[in-house]
Amino acid sequence: MATAEFGPRAAMAAGWAWRLRGIPAALAVLVALVLPEFSAAQRFSLPFRRPETCERHQYFDVSSLSCAQCGANQTRDSGGISCICLPGFRMVSNNGGPIICEKCPDNMKGVTEDGWNCISCPSGLTAEGRCQCPADHILVERDTNGKLLSEANCILCDGSENSYSEANIFQNRCVRCGPTFINATKSCTCSEHAISTGGLCFSRKGSFPPQAVTTWRYGQAGAFLNSEWFSKHLQSSAAACWIYSNLTSCQALGNMCVMNMNSWSFSTFDACRLFRFIFENTAALGTVHSISSWRQNLPWLFYGDQLGLAPQVLRTTQLFTNFNFKGQSQNLKLKFVAASYDVRGNFLEWRTLEGGLLQLCPDTVIRLNAAYNFGTTYQQSCEIPISKILTDFTSPVFYDVYLEYTNENQEQHLWAVPVLNQNLQHNEIFVNQDSSSAKWLLTRRLFLVDTLSGRENDLGSRPRVIRIASKLRISISLIPNTNSGNIYPPLITVAYQDVEIQDPESQSVRVSFSVIYEMNQEEAHTQTNTVMKFLMYYAGDLANVFFIIATGTGLYWLIFFKAQTAVSVLLPMSGQEENFVIYVGCAFALKSLQFLHKFVFQISIDVFLIDWERPKGKVLKAVEGEGGLRSAAVPVSIWRTYFVAKEWNEIQTLRKLNPLFQVLSVLFFLEVVGFKNLALMDSSSSLSRSKSDYIASHSRILRYAVSATLWIVIGIIQVVFFTVFYERFVEDKIRRFVDLCSISNISVFVLSHKCFGYYIHGRSVHGHADTDMEEMNINLKREAENLCSQRGLLPNTDGQTFQMSISNKTRQHYDRIHETLTGKNGPARLLSSSDSTFEQNVKAYHAMNKFLGSFIDHVHKEMDYFVKDKLLLERILGMEFIEPVEKSIFYNDENYSFSKVLYYGNEATLLIFEILFFSVVDLASQNFVLAAVLTYLQQGVFKFIRKAIGRRNLASKTLVDQRFLF
Repeated sequence: MATAEFGPRAAMAAGWAWRLRGIPAALAVLVALVLPEFSAAQRFSLPFRRPETCERHQYFDVSSLSCAQCGANQTRDSGGISCICLPGFRMVSNNGGPIICEKCPDNMKGVTEDGWNCISCPSGLTAEGRCQCPADHILVERDTNGKLLSEANCILCDGSENSYSEANIFQNRCVRCGPTFINATKSCTCSEHAISTGGLCFSRKGSFPPQAVTTWRYGQAGAFLNSEWFSKHLQSSAAACWIYSNLTSCQALGNMCVMNMNSWSFSTFDACRLFRFIFENTAALGTVHSISSWRQNLPWLFYGDQLGLAPQVLRTTQLFTNFNFKGQSQNLKLKFVAASYDVRGNFLEWRTLEGGLLQLCPDTVIRLNAAYNFGTTYQQSCEIPISKILTDFTSPVFYDVYLEYTNENQEQHLWAVPVLNQNLQHNEIFVNQDSSSAKWLLTRRLFLVDTLSGRENDLGSRPRVIRIASKLRISISLIPNTNSGNIYPPLITVAYQDVEIQDPESQSVRVSFSVIYEMNQEEAHTQTNTVMKFLMYYAGDLANVFFIIATGTGLYWLIFFKAQTAVSVLLPMSGQEENFVIYVGCAFALKSLQFLHKFVFQISIDVFLIDWERPKGKVLKAVEGEGGLRSAAVPVSIWRTYFVAKEWNEIQTLRKLNPLFQVLSVLFFLEVVGFKNLALMDSSSSLSRSKSDYIASHSRILRYAVSATLWIVIGIIQVVFFTVFYERFVEDKIRRFVDLCSISNISVFVLSHKCFGYYIHGRSVHGHADTDMEEMNINLKREAENLCSQRGLLPNTDGQTFQMSISNKTRQHYDRIHETLTGKNGPARLLSSSDSTFEQNVKAYHAMNKFLGSFIDHVHKEMDYFVKDKLLLERILGMEFIEPVEKSIFYNDENYSFSKVLYYGNEATLLIFEILFFSVVDLASQNFVLAAVLTYLQQGVFKFIRKAIGRRNLASKTLVDQRFLF
């Protein structure tokens, strides 16, 4: 009976009665029934309900977290968590809990706005049972002392000139009309003779900004959507800003430009183009704080679109604040502040960046603020759910960031921090993603999250796309060589990511924030390179010392052992030769470093061919796209430049000896004549051995001595023959190249180091070289008969070759043009490159040609030069004592030192390297033939590489296509 009535609890009680034998059964049953916490059937669970799941006449009870039934004549309110009376019923009781409703009488079917009273309505009822009034009328339910009227009144607001009033949005009070309506129509309505946009009214008679597109661009592919925010507010904000100089409207317009990534182009009239239109047409208003890009009444969005402006903004001014890590003047805090604005253009407040203002990732305050400790490289990243972003960022907030600092007068100032928006497009090009800062377009304002622009049709709907600052980096650049902790203006780099909303609960985005510190390392690199070059040159000199010692040691043993009468010395045994082999190996390793250094040095020099030829007259040229003719200068032939470049390419691997003849001659004397027998460890000095004789083993020291001596003797003979006989009576290609430059009216400008190089003056004494055969012969004859001026750079001199020591200013100007000239992937562009790239390189070529020509002609007084002879000690030491600070220096050079950038001027290095290479292979293999073959192969390989890469470098630096250099 108990089990049937009480169910499981009674059954459990019976079980307890059986277990607790010492306790009466009736007491056990009572305990189980009365104390439910002892019941195993008790569960701590409840149904999961949401307010939107409740039925129409139910509300969500916040105390029980469940749906509850509304009382009689009631329905739930819009929030779903309470009940309201049905239309035609008034509240009788409402104490925060259940309400009580009562039906209104038939003569008073309306309900007052507060819901407590019934009232008669003169103009009908709304769907909620309230009184309804016509447009421009306000509803009056009580008199001035609060007494309820029996019948509501609908009172018309006075829109005449004396009042200019209209009903407010709640239609319970008359307020003054908007100023734009009064200004445009002298009334509270925007008539057909005016323009209504965004809740504002503008006269058609005055100037009105052009109609802008209200689309919003997103994604890397450049998709578009029609932004509801832009549709409602873009045109009205622009009009109010331009016509009335409305400050918040101007800020709102600027915000919409920032929401469009500060992008603009001439093909689309969007938010930024509209902003720039107003900026350009309000120049009469003046500037703010003497900043040319900050117009009065407008926000400061851009620094300007001039090419090369960004480096000036970032590197021409230093802040006076000194940052010190230690000491009494310790200063470790970067004091960033930001002026914040809401999306409608209202100024919110000044805020410090501390506390994570620009950091989306949550963290402790101490860790967030560590980002602004000077010298601390900071990195923070995290994954944020899209649902959290939609909840936390319902509307974007915009920031203009400044760095607070103290000037030289100890006054507090703010320095505007530029922003590099990597999503900015200028004429459809992502200019801020370029590696060259000269192409950047810096901006001012930024935001973190935009969930507003991507809303279509309804601002209350969920956005289709949201935009998030996924990467934000603050760069602090220290000014080198100040020793006082000064910095350049900081730079904020921001990259935005567009996320299409599909399932906010499952979607997320990764964001990062970082602060980096950098310094121009050019001086450090220069010092490091100087040390490395010194070590390379020292390695070459040390290799020469090892080579001389090893060769002298080998000759000592060869001569004194083989030529002695009374025996006084004996050859070292095999084990005693190890030190000698080590010396030879060290010499080879050091000489290899020197050789490779010279090799890389030669294939990376800067060279440019200056064409002195000038156009002869003008011709009529068709104008593409216009169908007309215009006068243009006669083009100057490029074939002379091509020919000189080809000749330069051919002499790059010119040598004073023939490598093949050298190898074969050495091998002939060693193997055929029998000089290898001098390396046998016996007393005989004979070059031949009988097959019947005992053949002793070879001494490695003697093998080296014999082979090295043959290499040196044959090499010297070849060099003497080449310089004394061949170049004098047959062909001197180096001097012939200089003559070719003069005949071609082409000068060669070579920079082998940063501020040192060579110059070949090839300017024709006849003024031009692009002529026919007859005039060419006449010019050569006049020159042979001394009927014209001499070829030298200076008047009445023959000096055409010079060593140059140029100033830093000259080099910097050269580099600026050179970056444009070599900014692309080589000059093989006659067919493969785009027209714009080709035109850009042609312009850079002409700019370089004009600059170097004017430099030689002393046009640039701030980059002038003078010519002098080197001092005797300068010639001996191979260095210059005078630093080219203000003027460059040209040293007369009769020895054609420009050959040092060719194989021709490094014959000694090449010869010693080949001797050591041959010797190392022979010492390892004890085989002269193998050593000769490998030596010749390495000569061929390096020559091929030198010609191929040297040809590519020449083509890149001079803009001569590689196909003309073969």
